[in-house]
Formats: sequence, C-alpha cells, structure tokens
Amino acid sequence: MSEPPRDPSQQSGPPPEASPPAAPQQAGSLQSPDATDPIVLTIGDIGVTRNWVVTPNGTARISGSQWIARDMTRTESKIPTWAIVLAVIFALVCLLGLLFLLAKEKYTTGYVEVSVQAGNLFHATQIPVSSQDQVAQIRQQVNQAQTLAAAAS
Repeated sequence: MSEPPRDPSQQSGPPPEASPPAAPQQAGSLQSPDATDPIVLTIGDIGVTRNWVVTPNGTARISGSQWIARDMTRTESKIPTWAIVLAVIFALVCLLGLLFLLAKEKYTTGYVEVSVQAGNLFHATQIPVSSQDQVAQIRQQVNQAQTLAAAAS
C-alpha cells in the first residue's frame, strides 16, 4: 500500500531558507571592488579605476587589458532647406540666388563601439554619437584607459 501524501506544513526539520534576491546593479552605479580605489574614467557603461576595469559583466584587473574603439559613424552633407528656399526666391530676382545652393550642412549619425578584454572578462558597449567631436572625445577616453593599463603593468 502507498502512503498518503504528506502535508508540507507537517514535515520535520527546519524549513528551507530562501536566499535574498540579488539587487540589480544599474550601469550608473558601478563600484570598484576596493572602496579606496574610485572610478576615475567612465566610457559608456565601463568604469575604470587605477587598478580595475568594472563592467556589468564583471570586474578584472586593468593591467594587461586591451582596449579597442571602432568608429561606426556616418557623416553626410546636404543642402539645408533654408538654402533651397532662398535659392528659389532669389533666382527669380537674379541668378546670384543659385549661390545659396553651395551651402552645406554636415550630419553625423551612428555609434562608437568600445570593447575591453582583461583576463577572462570581455565587454563591449555602443555609445551613440552625433558629432565628430564626440568621436574624438571617446577615442581620447580609450587612450586614457590604455595609459592606465600600461601604468598598472
């Protein structure tokens, strides 16, 4: 004969303990493993201290880390709407209005992908940009991270 099913509230022994849920870590709240080693540089969601690389994927020593920045932007130039309107208006008055068609505006769209590999840690982040100045700034930050990695070696 089979035993009747037991009521879970009548089982002997201590109840199983539930582990507390892990608190989600937001990208803006990256903390270095050493509280005395503050984050000195942030590239996207990658934090850099003098001794550590801190990412959402984990933390690794900065010494020997490899940094890559890929420019995935596109710059286009086009004739702005105001120049077309003025060219049409002044073309009726004199042909000098066609000179407005020489005006150009540049638009940059895309992102810069920054990846870091330090030991077993690999992380890549995509940073949207809207100007070539932002691309240059991100490249400068990657160069600073490479300098910190070389100094820590």
